[in-house]
Amino acid sequence: MQPEQAMRPVVPQAEHFGDEASRQDAAHLGMWIFLATEVLLFAGLFASYAMYRLAYPEIFHQAREHMEVTLGTINTYVLVSSSVLVALAIASIRSGRELAASAFLVGAVLLGITFLCIKGVEYAHHARDKALPGAHYAFHKFAVPGASLYFTLYWIMTGVHAVHVTVGIGVLSVLSFQTLSGKFNATYHTPLELGGMYWHLVDVVWLFLWPLLYLA
Repeated sequence: MQPEQAMRPVVPQAEHFGDEASRQDAAHLGMWIFLATEVLLFAGLFASYAMYRLAYPEIFHQAREHMEVTLGTINTYVLVSSSVLVALAIASIRSGRELAASAFLVGAVLLGITFLCIKGVEYAHHARDKALPGAHYAFHKFAVPGASLYFTLYWIMTGVHAVHVTVGIGVLSVLSFQTLSGKFNATYHTPLELGGMYWHLVDVVWLFLWPLLYLA
């Protein structure tokens, strides 16, 4: 090995981006692409809902009477509030207030857990009434052709969303711990921004599910 080679510094793997700004841009671009695939997933579910709603318009209209509208509305406020806390966390970390950012993330996590608990209560009510998906549907108060399709879509769409909420809770929990441990600061907080983008997507999807399933 030549002396000049021995003295050559080790180049970090991130150096191929050129600078920190380019690295952050690449990270955000990758997250936008990932979110686009998530949008395509839910777009397919929304398309299925639209197709069956056109086939059974009266049934989908009547289904609202058998939904837990109050619980769904409360969950909407819970999830929107959690997104506000995530936005406050990002604003806090940008201004160098790591402790406040971590606290806001913990608040968002608690609201996410609250959302899942309320959703679990709602699922329990539907299971008690036997308003279950597919061949398991036996809801006698709404025993009309097409009703099982509505509740099948309800379980699938809200179930997939609940999985995303669960993943988001895990992501925000890790980010909160890392923020509290000093990993992020006003200069470097890209992962926190990316986690916030994911959580906002979860919130936006629910803002479409809520009127479609509970109010329309």
